[in-house]
Amino acid sequence: MNTFSRWRRPRRLAVALAASLLVAALGGPMIGAQGDDDEQWQALHEAVHSGRIVPLTEVLDWLEARYRGQVLEIELDHEDGERRYEIEMLGPQGQVVEFEFDAEDGRLMEIEGVNIEGMRRQ
Repeated sequence: MNTFSRWRRPRRLAVALAASLLVAALGGPMIGAQGDDDEQWQALHEAVHSGRIVPLTEVLDWLEARYRGQVLEIELDHEDGERRYEIEMLGPQGQVVEFEFDAEDGRLMEIEGVNIEGMRRQ
């Protein structure tokens, strides 16, 4: 199995999880009528399509190119009036590192954790 295949499996799960979290962050509670869920998905799709939110896949591709590890958790938060992706990764030496990105332009805002350099790709 090549690196690409290993990344795609966990990433699909992460993207599915993230999509649920994004809908909750954009549209309120996930519990409700089917119509409400459809509206939340439409709002998310429109936010990405119109460029108000960077597609999660772009952020994950950026991380894969620069850091080694497995995605554990993804959230879309509103912090200080900004939307932010918070992505928690498990590194090759067992370290847990959180990457915070501006969801509107995709730029890395902050990295927190131990032995971050041990995850960096050469």
